Parts: sequence; C-alpha cells; structure tokens
Amino acid sequence: MSARFEEIDWRQTPIGAISLRRRREPSLGVDVYEIKLDDDFLMSSLFTVAEVELARLGLAALPGTDLDVAVGGLGLGYTAQAVLEDSRVRSLVVIDALGEVIEWHERELLPVGARLMSDPRCRLVHGDFFAMVAAGPGLDPETPDRRFHAVLVDIDHTPRHVLHPSHAALYTPGGLRRLAERLHPGGVFALWSDDPPDPDFAAVLEEVFATSRAHVVTFPNPLRGGESANTVYVARNAGPAS
Repeated sequence: MSARFEEIDWRQTPIGAISLRRRREPSLGVDVYEIKLDDDFLMSSLFTVAEVELARLGLAALPGTDLDVAVGGLGLGYTAQAVLEDSRVRSLVVIDALGEVIEWHERELLPVGARLMSDPRCRLVHGDFFAMVAAGPGLDPETPDRRFHAVLVDIDHTPRHVLHPSHAALYTPGGLRRLAERLHPGGVFALWSDDPPDPDFAAVLEEVFATSRAHVVTFPNPLRGGESANTVYVARNAGPAS
C-alpha cells in the first residue's frame, strides 16, 4: 500500500511555486496525482473526463486522416494521451510554459508520462503558448508558420478567470483571429473551461469562426457526491479541412 501523501516535487517558478503531489484517496482506493500553483489546485487525476473530451470532441469535428494537432497546456497529460489514441493523428506538439511539468513527464513521474514519451508522434515543447499564438514563428519552433488541423487548449480556468493577465488577449476577437491563422482551412479550435457555457465568449467565437458550439461535459464527483460539469468549446475555421 502506498503512503497517504507524498510531495513528489516542488519548484519556484516565475509565476509562483508549483508542486506535484500524490495522495491516497482511501474512500476510492486509488492514488491521486495533483498539480498546485501556490495554493491553487490546477488539476487532479481524479477528474480527467473533460480533459479527455476536449481531445475527443475537438478531433471528432475533423474529417480525414494525417492530422497535425497542437495542444496548449500539458498538465497531467490526459488530453495529449487522448489525442494519441486517435489513429488519424500524424503528429502532436504539446506546449507548456513550465519546463518543470515537461520534466515530470520526461522522468515518468506521472501516470501517462511513459505513454507520451514513447510515442514518436508526440513532441513536448517548452514555451509560452499565448505569446506563440500572438507573434513570432507560431506553435512549432522547428517549423516556422506551421499550420495545424486542430489546436486544443486547457490552460486557464476559464476565458474570464485566467492564470496570468497576459493570457486574456487570446479570448478577444483579435486574439482568436490570430489563433485561427495557425489553423488550416476547416481546422478546429477547442477550449476547456471550468465554468458553464458563457454567452459572451460564445458570441466572440461566432464572430471569428465559421461554426462553434459549447458542449457541457458532466462526470461523477466522488468527493462531493452527485455530478460536476465543465464546458468544451469547439469552433471551426471556414473552408474545407486540409
């Protein structure tokens, strides 16, 4: 039996102290992995349904094969793992601003780290996703101005509750137009949010993209009882998918 609690790693970063913890949840008989930023819980392996659905719903909106995908936000890796489970995916670039999180996966300290590191389609990139969208060569440092069939994002809590003020520009019409330029015609942008569907943000998506939809993803909450819910927004560029 594993110990009840272990702080696997702790680092001071430019945006605060980040820690990786593992604790035993006795009511469920499972080990739970958590990432915290200062006193804020960023993610937990106990709640991964919506992270997986971010990949599934985003890729389901795309026809064809040989898909090139970018994920903004590595975290515990469940969105990236779900992308790789789609046999149509040709390549995956996963961008994270925290080199420490990438290192945790490289050292296989997290449950899906070995899966990500062993798949030749997957590459982890240390970078500021928001800055890479806004300017410069784009989302793949090895291929300037590369376009993707899908860009999936799970970084901020919601478009209104961002982890850093510099992120807010992405969720404006101008920011989303710059992101749309990183997509092929017919390409998909999908976003995870912890809040219910936001009509104001949905209107911004409709202004920029040809189509958009907010999916409510429900899942059981074994700690509080009942169900919890997240939102996955899926928006698609005009034109046929490449």
